[in-house]
Amino acid sequence: MDIMEIDLNLLRVLHAITEEGSLTLAGNRLGLSQPAVSYALGRLRILFNDPLFVRSGNTMQPTSTAMELLDPIRRVMSAAQDALRHAERFIPAQSTRTFHLAMSDIGEIVFLPPVCERLVAIAPGIRLEVVQLPQAQIEDGLRSGRIDAAIGNVPSLKTSTRFMPLFHEAYVCMTRKRPGPLNHRLTIDEYLAFLHVFVVSTEHSHRMIEDFLQEQKIQRKIALQIPHFSAVPGILQCTDWAVTLPRRAAKYFNSTRSFSIFELPVALPEVEVTLHWHADFEESDANRWFRNLLIDILAE
Repeated sequence: MDIMEIDLNLLRVLHAITEEGSLTLAGNRLGLSQPAVSYALGRLRILFNDPLFVRSGNTMQPTSTAMELLDPIRRVMSAAQDALRHAERFIPAQSTRTFHLAMSDIGEIVFLPPVCERLVAIAPGIRLEVVQLPQAQIEDGLRSGRIDAAIGNVPSLKTSTRFMPLFHEAYVCMTRKRPGPLNHRLTIDEYLAFLHVFVVSTEHSHRMIEDFLQEQKIQRKIALQIPHFSAVPGILQCTDWAVTLPRRAAKYFNSTRSFSIFELPVALPEVEVTLHWHADFEESDANRWFRNLLIDILAE
């Protein structure tokens, strides 16, 4: 086959179907209709003399030929992106680019204000879009360029991405202020005497802390279970409940000094919050500028 006779857009379709496992999702990713993706797949099957994908339930499973083609196609797409970057100078103050950043809800609460403040000051035309993704989807998002960077405690990503540790975080207990003899560090009896707000966060570090407490046979009395941290301050202000959360978040919530922050009665492992990006975008001027901005603002 002569490359001059091939529509290279077909390779983008093959790549998208392989990663998405769906013609519809691949079309959404590429801005194509489902019939257009089906037509492109038909041409690909003729081109490679292979079915490439077989339907299994609601997903399209790649054949061995499609899987063998995946890495070479990724290299072709990466090389093409490198070539395009040479023709595109990234000037932050003039750019209207949209950056996509994956982080948890508590990351949004604590990290976004200083990041947005800096963007307004030095790159007012840039748009930031924050997404919350299941951990299993973050790597694919970084590799495909759908997200430019991810922040969190996601140790499983370290084997497949470039990363930079930002800081280490400890967990504390927070309640509304009240009269009483409570010290800066709670005893285990004082901690267990509280009714607790349990935040079922997707953040790996928070689940790790919960698992650790259970391993230590620390069974708290849960008064409320919620999916996000954003509602916690309002709830604590009108109850005697307590919440276990990262120290930086507790300090942020306590900017009005409405709460008491206590050291926990057990030594929990510290967690490492890390910035991740994909190797394919290591040399991108825009990606490098964005991750350096995040490191400058958030790193210890």
